[in-house]
Amino acid sequence: MTVINARFKLNYGDFTLDVDLALPSTGVSVLFGHSGSGKTTLLRCIAGLEQAQQGYLEINGAVWQDSERKIFLSTYKRPLGYVFQEANLFSHLSVLDNLHYGLKRVKNNLGMIKLNQTIDLLGIGHLLARMPSNLSGGERQRVAIARALALNPEILLMDEPLASLDIKRKQEILPYLARLHQQLDIPVIYVTHSQQEVAQLADTLVILEEGCVLASGSLAETQSRLDLPLAQDREAATVWQVIISEHENDYHLTRVEFEGGSLSLAAVDAEIGTMLRVQIYARDVSISLVEPNSTSILNILPAVISQLTEESDSQAVVQLRVGQQLLLAHITSKSLVLLRLKVGISVFVQIKGTSILN
Repeated sequence: MTVINARFKLNYGDFTLDVDLALPSTGVSVLFGHSGSGKTTLLRCIAGLEQAQQGYLEINGAVWQDSERKIFLSTYKRPLGYVFQEANLFSHLSVLDNLHYGLKRVKNNLGMIKLNQTIDLLGIGHLLARMPSNLSGGERQRVAIARALALNPEILLMDEPLASLDIKRKQEILPYLARLHQQLDIPVIYVTHSQQEVAQLADTLVILEEGCVLASGSLAETQSRLDLPLAQDREAATVWQVIISEHENDYHLTRVEFEGGSLSLAAVDAEIGTMLRVQIYARDVSISLVEPNSTSILNILPAVISQLTEESDSQAVVQLRVGQQLLLAHITSKSLVLLRLKVGISVFVQIKGTSILN
């Protein structure tokens, strides 16, 4: 069920935002694009921090903006949480007092109950007595997220919350964001230009370019579209949802199942039945017309070619379907010709490497 209908047209003179989006009621919708593509402007329009000349915004059946009917709900009247690039904590208040500050807008004790749950979820219980100056960048952002959630919002907006963090701090906070992604019962709209964050967090992916929506859809489908830059990028990858089915302790491997097949991964310290995301880079996928039987590669799967295109004179991009999952492969144009690859033919894919995302 669609919960967010957003249509905005905003003209700055040298930049125009012109979008028409329908986003789902669950999970994380990521706004992705290069700097200047309109990601933050769109988020600010949803928050009411920018008022588009032409705009319509409906959340959970409630209209927050309709320029034709002269409706515009001020930001403070919108039941939302907003996390900025910088944590913006009150420097004179402790972590606990920063969190309680947000509760002033919550009219019942549900906010306190949810705040306690959020404190546990974000792992900040041991930080409550500290002042913001005594927190790391990652800790400050976790507190900022908790403060936004303390408002008991109907939607959470996050504007590149990891942009100001170094690599180490990003790696520190990403597992917490992934945990939020799994347990929050409200929609999240998340702005980033990082493909890693897209892979780890997105359920729905919206690609923006020069103020317009280039593409919008599920992560798997949008990542795999050959007409989009993501599929042709050197870091092109697909993300699969899998479930742990077996631990092969003798070989330090974990077996995971997906709809239509299974994979062997390096050992994962998690219980059988746990859901994971795995990322498979297109450069780590090779194609064979016959099933290889003397190879060190463990993951050899039957597949059907669904699309292909030549990216350049030397390289081709192939989209395959493995069971119910889409997969990309980057191969040479010479291989494309020698193997006589065509849409619809059955092949075998060899997956040389996978990355466990959560």
